[in-house]
Amino acid sequence: MHIQTDHLDVGTALITGAAKRIGREIAISLAREGYNIALHYRNSFEEADKTLQEIKDIGVDCKIYQADLTVKEELLSLISTVFADYKDLNVLVNCASLFQRSPMQETSYDLFSEMQNINFKAPFFLSRDFSNICRRGNIINILDTNISTSQYVYSAYLLGKKALAEFTRMAAKELAPFFRVNGICPGLILPSEKENEEYIKSLSRKIPLGNIGKPEH
Repeated sequence: MHIQTDHLDVGTALITGAAKRIGREIAISLAREGYNIALHYRNSFEEADKTLQEIKDIGVDCKIYQADLTVKEELLSLISTVFADYKDLNVLVNCASLFQRSPMQETSYDLFSEMQNINFKAPFFLSRDFSNICRRGNIINILDTNISTSQYVYSAYLLGKKALAEFTRMAAKELAPFFRVNGICPGLILPSEKENEEYIKSLSRKIPLGNIGKPEH
């Protein structure tokens, strides 16, 4: 159940990759809890602008921030840019991700670098800057349930998420008690639009509940 939260002052949340899919759902959910939203996007301006309008209709403030997290200068300036606008920044959700089929023998140097830059390096340095600039808060890293497996077909992607999981544990100890650091490992939530319905059904049969998850979960 969601309640109207116009008068609550709970802070500001920065969500990376929040223009669409799971990042968008997280941003809207936090807005309903009363958070102002700093909405990061890379290329999806139209989707980011649409999500911004939806969030403002909820009754909280929202600004969008474009940054390519693979570019050093844009990555290292994001937290300070958001903090200049929102001094009550107290939540960082590292949701931006790059997912692509990449078995080791087919992975180019450039693809591997881009995968690690988005899936691990960006959350690492955003968390560093967030904890240095903000007095206290919460860091949430979006992981993947497959970090417990060795799915080599997605090796470059999965190695980044495995590293992020270990970093989550390390940062939780280093930054306590002023910052809480947690990871969320979604299973099958929003399959790629490229996947056909029969393939998705075959995946859902492997899940104990027999259904794929929904973004609101």
